Amino acid sequence: MMKLFYLQGACPLVPHTALHWAKAEFEPVHVERGEQKNPEFLALNPQGKVPLLIDGDFKLAQNVAILEYLNEKFPQANIFGSGNAQQKALARQWLALANSDLHSGAISKTFAALGVENEQAKQVLREIGIAAMKAIYAQADEVLANQPYLTGDEITIADVYFYVTQLWLPRLDVKFDKFKNLAAHFERVQNNAGVQAALKDQGLI
Repeated sequence: MMKLFYLQGACPLVPHTALHWAKAEFEPVHVERGEQKNPEFLALNPQGKVPLLIDGDFKLAQNVAILEYLNEKFPQANIFGSGNAQQKALARQWLALANSDLHSGAISKTFAALGVENEQAKQVLREIGIAAMKAIYAQADEVLANQPYLTGDEITIADVYFYVTQLWLPRLDVKFDKFKNLAAHFERVQNNAGVQAALKDQGLI
């Protein structure tokens, strides 16, 4: 049986959802914040990060790699959608934007600002992060004005990643109220059965 190591409410919610879409047999393994730096976890993943997927003797880290692996292993799950090559490429484009520019870039900068002691430097870093977030969410909001999901009428794992990033906004004291289409998208994604199952597994609902 596969194992997925996760921090509650963090980005492993994305592959966690994909595993439910795939109807895979797996064990969710909760990791407390900081435990991913312990020797026991580092022996499994020297990167010291989650998500970590273990499938037998095979260990795989990094969201995008895990999602591609699950897509190959469970093609019937339509993790990137069931459309043509262009639709699936768009799903990967949105996924890359969420994983890199939004999460690792804009949101990480905004979280980093919380730990800066100098108030002026903190404010500058926070403003940079929020501006970058706003620009990315604005792109999504514009696309979602004409369709329910980022690549069309069907949910993909890219939609889930955008949803997960918005779960963190209250901790950052950030609101983007003007993005009405994105707000409606958030509700649609949250009501997806696979997302609900992952949230329940992690004790979030």
